[in-house]
Amino acid sequence: MTGLTTHILDTSSGQPANQVPIKLYSLNENGTRQLLTETRSNDDGRTDAPLLSSDAIAVGRYELVFEMGAYFKQHHPNLPSPLFLDDIVLRFGIADVTSHYHVPLLVSPYGYSTYRGS
Repeated sequence: MTGLTTHILDTSSGQPANQVPIKLYSLNENGTRQLLTETRSNDDGRTDAPLLSSDAIAVGRYELVFEMGAYFKQHHPNLPSPLFLDDIVLRFGIADVTSHYHVPLLVSPYGYSTYRGS
């Protein structure tokens, strides 16, 4: 399997983060970005389809934007305003189009981490 996938886990509750808007951009050499897809996480914290299919994946730099603000306000109603974390931006590179890239987001209202998964 090749392509690009993601999922979001709310580590403060141990549950998948659902209904989070996700945007994927390609980053151009001149510093501009181009929106490739816009979707939402499902009840399992994943997207219903890959962000990039095996036909669409290309070598390059990318940016994932996870719009976590509304999710945090709904699931963690006692957070102060403004939120510490709102939109979370991950920039990464794809070097091998014959591989599968999985970029998960482990998140809480005060921190996050990511890694290249399988």
